[in-house]
Amino acid sequence: MPLARRIIPCLDTDGSRVVKGVNFVGLRDAGDPVALAARYNSEGADELVVLDIAASRDRRPTFLETIRRVAAELSIPLTAGGGIRSLEDARAVIQAGADKVTVNTAAVENPELIAQLSREFGAQAVVLAIDAKRDELRPHWEVKVRGGRDYTDLDAVEWAQRGVAAGAGEILLTSVDRDGTQLGFDIPLTAAISQAVSVPVIASGGAKTPDHFAQIFREGHADAALAASIFHDNTQSIRELKQFLATQQIGVRLPC
Repeated sequence: MPLARRIIPCLDTDGSRVVKGVNFVGLRDAGDPVALAARYNSEGADELVVLDIAASRDRRPTFLETIRRVAAELSIPLTAGGGIRSLEDARAVIQAGADKVTVNTAAVENPELIAQLSREFGAQAVVLAIDAKRDELRPHWEVKVRGGRDYTDLDAVEWAQRGVAAGAGEILLTSVDRDGTQLGFDIPLTAAISQAVSVPVIASGGAKTPDHFAQIFREGHADAALAASIFHDNTQSIRELKQFLATQQIGVRLPC
């Protein structure tokens, strides 16, 4: 029997407050992470992702305190990341209450980090985040790093395969083209990655309507779907979204 598809809210933080933008820019305040975490936990979210998108050293103690406070509100798994560059960084995040860590830029710069984290914490605790943007000159998606600011010349599909081979147990795939636009998930990108790797793929970027979620599960073959703005702004409730997906014969865990 196939595993239930997961709905995952994401809290992008500047260390202490939730922020949101469009195409990775134009950030605005979106609320208190602890209050939002408690709300999503009660609404039936399957997991929660918390990211420090500022990811600077002087914000690290603030972010760790945010993780501790968020984790105290949850009965669901918590993934946290942003600026994790070493085993020590990851250990601090897990000790603060996260169940999984996510790495992005540092993994591109040092792919051995994925293997180190996997050996230390297990593949199930290592999420490789990939920010991908369609290349207008070539028929592929290119990996971007540093919050979507810098190109890498890495093919996203190939990088996902390399990351899984190194020990990543999950892929958090964000479409830079769709991020914050509410135009729908990037189905071709997600399908390409999902079909290329053997681990779960979380689709991110562009969600607005319940149909967008149904499409990414059916056509994009995603194992989970992540969103931020539509949940923060009460455009879509998790409970109603799951009820809709159930009517579409998409397996989800319905909240009590």
